[in-house]
Amino acid sequence: MNASTAPVVSSVFIAFQDNEESRPVVDAILADNAQASATYPPGLVKINAPGRLVIRRETIEEQTGQRFNLQQLHVNLVTLSGYIDEDDDEFSLSWER
Repeated sequence: MNASTAPVVSSVFIAFQDNEESRPVVDAILADNAQASATYPPGLVKINAPGRLVIRRETIEEQTGQRFNLQQLHVNLVTLSGYIDEDDDEFSLSWER
């Protein structure tokens, strides 16, 4: 029996309250992360991605037509998994340091 030598890629995720404020953020995340997928457990929007997930301020601003401070993510953030790397323009999750 041959064991696969393909590396295992761990998924990261982020979940937000399912509300009007979160919808453009979710749309922006899905637009910027082609391999990401969203699920909708009751009251939440959970976005999973293999390896890395990036949230870009610029894309959220395009979705809303307004300036956006990435710190605003925390208002509707419920949970996440992965190491966080954050600056004024991007918030990313991955398992790489």
